[in-house]
Amino acid sequence: MRSLTPSRLLLVAGGAGTAAAVLAASPAGAHTGRGAAGAADGLLHPVTGPDHLLAMVAVGVVAALAVRGRAAWAVPGAFLGGMVLGGAAGLAGAPLPGAELVIAGSVVVLGLAIVAAVELRGRLAGATLGLLALAGVAHGHAHGAEAPTSAHPVAYVAAFALATALLHVAGMGIGTAIRERGVARLGLGAATAVAGLLLLG
Repeated sequence: MRSLTPSRLLLVAGGAGTAAAVLAASPAGAHTGRGAAGAADGLLHPVTGPDHLLAMVAVGVVAALAVRGRAAWAVPGAFLGGMVLGGAAGLAGAPLPGAELVIAGSVVVLGLAIVAAVELRGRLAGATLGLLALAGVAHGHAHGAEAPTSAHPVAYVAAFALATALLHVAGMGIGTAIRERGVARLGLGAATAVAGLLLLG
């Protein structure tokens, strides 16, 4: 199985963005405005909610701190994959009880993970990827459930997947920069966890 390298993740994200752009520019999308609306709304949704923004950046930070080498890209990959599935479920109207609690809780857990900076190996790595995928499902479900009725569903999902991937990449850059700076890492992790607790309240 090939590892998820930066170029491959960006290729996936770029493909999602291209799909959104094609839908927005298609005759049907141009006629109804649904493609353009879906792409714009999808791109904005992950960055306008503090819970989503914090979690998606934190996923990238954790990836850079806890996993070395190309395997680090499996961390955002797991979250992104779960999020796309959750987004489809949300758009379809499938219920997901407790999703908001999981979303806020994920911010707390990710903040604590930044503080701990424990290297992920073996079973711990597998369990972590599974939990990240589940957190991604909750975040994605919220995106899908809150999609405007005028949005083209495929363009919307593709666009919020692109925005999420870019936030993950930004987080990985931050994580790499603070890897050897303990005070900065502890401060960022603590602030993220506290923000998550406030969101829970």
